[in-house]
Amino acid sequence: MLETATARTVMHSGGVTIDLRAEPGRTIGLLGSLGGGLTRLGLSLLAEPSQRAPVAVVDVRGWLSPLAAFESGIDPERLVIVRNTERQQWPQVVAALLEGLQAVYAEVPVGVPEAHLRRLSALARARRGALLLRPLDSKLPSGVSHLTLQSERVVWEGAESGHGRLRRRHLHMRAWGKGAGGTERLYEVEDDGENAMRVVAGVVASPAGRAAG
Repeated sequence: MLETATARTVMHSGGVTIDLRAEPGRTIGLLGSLGGGLTRLGLSLLAEPSQRAPVAVVDVRGWLSPLAAFESGIDPERLVIVRNTERQQWPQVVAALLEGLQAVYAEVPVGVPEAHLRRLSALARARRGALLLRPLDSKLPSGVSHLTLQSERVVWEGAESGHGRLRRRHLHMRAWGKGAGGTERLYEVEDDGENAMRVVAGVVASPAGRAAG
């Protein structure tokens, strides 16, 4: 059984540690379809570093609400939102932010070459910055991420037959990569609208062939 935790803590399960914090020099990949809870998860991972220094969000779709970031626990005085819809400029924008900020959550436009993503991951390591990548096509090249989190399923609690008040959202996630100890893990994150997103259950899956990411 997985220890109850927020999405900003270290998780332990079956002797394997999965660090869900936005750690200096690390890249985390967030994969999955739109509406899968990944934006909320990514913003919550910026909350802890925002208590120490400014953080940035690169909004490719042009819809991110600052209120959503504040509700995820990010310090309002330390949030920079950059709206960038130009794929050609995107790598330079993210690189500039990594040069000066502690943590960056960036949506990745469709069609960004793999070489750019690898260079940004290397820059994050060199500058000791945390980089959270949310590709809109749900694809990242192998080896870019220290930890990859993929949204598998979303279950809403509280609405029956289209009626009622939504109380909680349960995100069924899959994790792999060096940050997951080289073993693919399945776990569930509970989101009730508060700052904390709690990990409530987890099981060991079969070893992942893509764990090198």
